[in-house]
Amino acid sequence: MRFLLDAEQRAFADSLRAMLTAAGTPSVARDWSRGDRASGRALWRRVAEAGVFGLAVPEAYGGMGPRPVELTVAFIELGRQAVPGPLVETVTATALLTEPELAKRFLPSIVSGETLATVAATEYALDGDAAGLHLALADDGLRLSPGPGPVRRSLDPTRRLTTLAPGGELLTPDPPTEHALTWARLATAAQALGVGLALLDRTVSYVGQRSQFGAPIGSFQAVKHRLADAKTALEFARPLLFGAALTLAPADVAAAKVSACEAAYGTARAALQLHGAIGYTAEYDLSLWLTKARALRTAWGTPQECRDAVLNGALSAGGGRRS
Repeated sequence: MRFLLDAEQRAFADSLRAMLTAAGTPSVARDWSRGDRASGRALWRRVAEAGVFGLAVPEAYGGMGPRPVELTVAFIELGRQAVPGPLVETVTATALLTEPELAKRFLPSIVSGETLATVAATEYALDGDAAGLHLALADDGLRLSPGPGPVRRSLDPTRRLTTLAPGGELLTPDPPTEHALTWARLATAAQALGVGLALLDRTVSYVGQRSQFGAPIGSFQAVKHRLADAKTALEFARPLLFGAALTLAPADVAAAKVSACEAAYGTARAALQLHGAIGYTAEYDLSLWLTKARALRTAWGTPQECRDAVLNGALSAGGGRRS
């Protein structure tokens, strides 16, 4: 099987990359981390106009999907440009709101970019203070939370964590949780791969400019080996990711998330080391990708949780039982 994008998918990626590059996303991300939402909301609307959120939503509710391969293409570019906001959570919300009445009620405004959504699957929700739709996976089902609680900063300053107010309307006692988790992990993996690619590109450029002993450090064999290892990990993650987008099997998606997130995290460590002291500087744009690689690694499933999902999927397919 060949995991090559067709001409239309490549054109979509190119146009989205050009739009995001022109938008100056590092400054947008810094505004977002300070709680200034104006530039972020403007960019969110442009992302919605490009059709990104419609890729997870059926045509009956204003979308173009579900089209998981195209969504993967889009999220790679969103990660590559460090776009802030509850991107994965908004896709997860669309996967939770599958009942016709709920879909008709909420999905059109998500597709249009009018509504940002967040989902609390654990104690915290991402960017609850910016979202207009707050969903909580409670013990009795999916609830529409009345709103966010106080903001807590995370390792990634652009990922602002909030609790959600308890109670609220019970939307459904039986939400499609596994289906939503699969979409969340797919989008997270794609975003992480984009982050890793951006880190690699920026580091290759930097080591070609920084000199020691009268030569660019990129000419040193040890540096070449470190970057080659990062490149190899990212390129091995890519076909796993697109293969998972084709099957949407939970075990395949979990494997893709482990591969992409670990590759991005490894690339972040290499980037930090090869940039030297400037890599630790929060004011340097590299930090926007460094912190995101670390945060995405555990978002919507730690590496161990995803490995367990892969193992359980393999045992189920083989008729085995895990002791």
